[in-house]
Amino acid sequence: MDLESRIDRLRYLIKKNNFDAVAIFSDENRRYLSGFTAQDGNYDESAGFLVITEKDLVLATDSRYKLQAQNEAKLYSTYCYEKGLSSEFPDIINSLNYYNLINKNITLAIETSRITFELYNKIKLKIEEAGLNVNLISANEILKEFRIIKEPEEVNAIRASLKIAEDAFLKLKTYINTELTEKEAAWLLEKFIRESGADSLSFPVIAASGTNSALPHAIPENRRFRKGEPLLFDFGAKLNGYCSDISRTIVIGEPDNTFKEAYETVLHAQNMAIKAVRPKIKCSEIDKIARDYIDNSKFKGKFGHALGHGVGIAIHEAPKLSRLDDTELTVGMVVTVEPGIYIPEWGGIRLENMVLVTENGAEVLNTIGYDGYIV
Repeated sequence: MDLESRIDRLRYLIKKNNFDAVAIFSDENRRYLSGFTAQDGNYDESAGFLVITEKDLVLATDSRYKLQAQNEAKLYSTYCYEKGLSSEFPDIINSLNYYNLINKNITLAIETSRITFELYNKIKLKIEEAGLNVNLISANEILKEFRIIKEPEEVNAIRASLKIAEDAFLKLKTYINTELTEKEAAWLLEKFIRESGADSLSFPVIAASGTNSALPHAIPENRRFRKGEPLLFDFGAKLNGYCSDISRTIVIGEPDNTFKEAYETVLHAQNMAIKAVRPKIKCSEIDKIARDYIDNSKFKGKFGHALGHGVGIAIHEAPKLSRLDDTELTVGMVVTVEPGIYIPEWGGIRLENMVLVTENGAEVLNTIGYDGYIV
């Protein structure tokens, strides 16, 4: 990873937006900009944060991560706080070379999307109590698309994580039968993903059957698989920090006509959308192509969620293939294309591939296709 060029890009944005410093709190951007791989625990816990100025690179953390920070974030000086993140925040600002060069009056942009309202207020209060002249603003706008273009090394990492997920699913298919429950299938898929070398899952496995498959984010239950019903799987592996995301829908035995019609409709909508992917086309236009096709079929109104999303260090990144996102696709973006049809009283079909935007259109990163949905 070229950390220095990433830092330079952020410093350019800092200067362009008239900030003096940025504080990075998210796992993903922390890793992307420093190489520090520690992850936060619960939403109100932090493994630390970065402070970046024109002159400074600081990684602030606590004693649990001090050695890891020093080993992984070689470009950064490590500040180990002992009294807590918010309590020592003013000391960290005071330690900055840049802060002491510009008469101690700075605008600090904070990645507020990844800290609690309580922590933000504590930081603000401690700065005020210390008498520091620091103007706090949000950095979210400049960071929301910061990782949107993937470097070749990142694309290769995504390919590797996707290959693990696909191999695990092919293995799972040999275990599918009517004695298996959703929970058991989800565990097997997770087990195979980890045994194939993944560091972890991208997200908890979705394994949904019958009417449960009409829930796009169904939680696996003790429901046994049945012949003729849709079996929907959504899963991904995480390897070397990068995620994959894939959905497949299969059936035990002969499916009914609804399955066949819905499956073919979803597959055709996906193919149309992928063929339309190219530089400079808007995300909303890609979504519209798949959505219009489904809405012009007998399944009108049965496709509710967005068509897809970016994937990288996080499982959901910019851009979003959505009616609400007019971002233009650019070479180097990696997105999912995942149309679906969901019928509450029957079940659902979702098919998801990952694609790389290239100069010539879209490159499908998946290595397994749709050669038969019957097991």
